[in-house]
Amino acid sequence: MNNEQLLTILSQGEDSCHQFKKDVTNADALAAEMQRLFQSSGLVYADETPIHTAAADDLDADEIARYFSRRYNKSLETTGQPLPRLLNNIGLSRDGVPNLAGVMLFGKSPQIFKPAFMVKAVMFPGATMSDNHYIDREEIDGTIPEQYNRGMAFIRRNLRHVQSGPSFNSASVLEIPEAVFEELLVNSLVHRNYFINAPIRLFIFTDRVEIISPGCLPNHLDTEQICYGISNLRNSVLASHAFYLLPYSGLGSGIPRATAAWPDIGLINDRKGDQFRVVIRRSEQGSNSF
Repeated sequence: MNNEQLLTILSQGEDSCHQFKKDVTNADALAAEMQRLFQSSGLVYADETPIHTAAADDLDADEIARYFSRRYNKSLETTGQPLPRLLNNIGLSRDGVPNLAGVMLFGKSPQIFKPAFMVKAVMFPGATMSDNHYIDREEIDGTIPEQYNRGMAFIRRNLRHVQSGPSFNSASVLEIPEAVFEELLVNSLVHRNYFINAPIRLFIFTDRVEIISPGCLPNHLDTEQICYGISNLRNSVLASHAFYLLPYSGLGSGIPRATAAWPDIGLINDRKGDQFRVVIRRSEQGSNSF
């Protein structure tokens, strides 16, 4: 079913909607299908969804004040606005209720409201996934900036560090350029589908690193297009603030920069599984380091 068909059904009233419900028999499937169609048509955005169980007090006012000062070069006090109204004005709440972007960027404990929105990171001892054995694992929660910093720390401590030059005193660098993971991890946190109640998965194997994001590419984007910088923002409010909180440009240049720095990257847009998978192949030197 495409967007036009859904809008036609809704415009025809109650009887037609009942028939639509019969066509999509499972309630969860119905909700997911309607969310997908509304999202792809630009009628709803997950990051703008109010979190009705949250209040302005559940956001970190000090962190918001530092962010506001850094971005706008003035303090919150000079605006003369109470915090709830200011949050409305910068798109992080609606009618005093924080939205998903507000909670995920500035929440004191975001996973109280959205427990699945985290990064599950595992370092496996071989080239296949194991349920029983791992070298390192971490459930990375917190705000999106915190998840980014902790995710990068997990990558740094589990990848091999190699000598950067011929001299014994040369500094060590990651076996894969760190900039590759900066781009790909930020992309997964900013562009994942927040209508899907699942974590991002960060898996490190002896021969590769995988970052698996909930949600395939939006609309009709494909992997070839994103390699040329074509993008379609799924979470525009979140992305607009991420520009000032993360190493993120919002120009669709992340994937091209990552593949330029490390060409051995596979992009798998799994529409059937509704996920996007990035596979970064490790060098032979790195894969033999364990």
